[in-house]
Amino acid sequence: MDRNVNAATKRVKLVVAYDGTNYKGWQVQPNGITIEEVLNRELSALLGEQITVVGASRTDSGVHSMGNVAIFDTATRMPADKISYALNQRLPQDIVVQDSAQVPGDWHPRYQKSQKTYEYRILNRTFPMPMRRFDTYFYHHPLDVEKMRRAAVYLEGEHDFKSFCALGAQVKTTVRTVSRCEVMRTGDIIAIQVTGNGFLYNMVRIIAGTLIEVGSGRRLPQEMREILAACDRSFAGPTAPAHGLTMIGITYGEFCSL
Repeated sequence: MDRNVNAATKRVKLVVAYDGTNYKGWQVQPNGITIEEVLNRELSALLGEQITVVGASRTDSGVHSMGNVAIFDTATRMPADKISYALNQRLPQDIVVQDSAQVPGDWHPRYQKSQKTYEYRILNRTFPMPMRRFDTYFYHHPLDVEKMRRAAVYLEGEHDFKSFCALGAQVKTTVRTVSRCEVMRTGDIIAIQVTGNGFLYNMVRIIAGTLIEVGSGRRLPQEMREILAACDRSFAGPTAPAHGLTMIGITYGEFCSL
């Protein structure tokens, strides 16, 4: 999307929540329906013009979101804050716009200083719970949350996260800053929350897979330091399944926060 918008148009920001179970991720692709595809189709029909949204995060197939951010340009006279209400009448139940608002014409969700928060949820109990099969990863072996917490601390700060990046990812640098990595347990649910200024491909899912190995006793917490230093994907744990991951939201420092 061009950052310079014609004066006759306005730029609208959407905050989009979705259950990613039935979608092939965010970005339009030929092998299945995506969140972006549904938004483009329904916005175009609603506003009577060709709409193309641009998202802040291209979540993978099966990944959920409570607050992904997208923008689009439109010539509609409909007030920006009313678009969410009208659009939600057309969207399927597993995609719901939480907010719509007009933003400056040069505002772009990928070019602002921001912090993203992801949460990986593990259902840690003897038997699965059917109601949680789509938004948690079931793991029946006992996990030591205190060891997982100690390991997570090593990930905070600025590091080269190459060991936690899927092979073949096309990025200029694998250095990222994680401002917070916490492990919490509430009943049978263990939640790994990671906040940072950007994430590599599958980074949070690889962090989760590695922390599960720590919690199960297959690794020591201090091994996180060696994994980071290795800058080698083979040193980290497996990539945890996509359905346990949810984007919680994005905070923008310069214009708005969610």
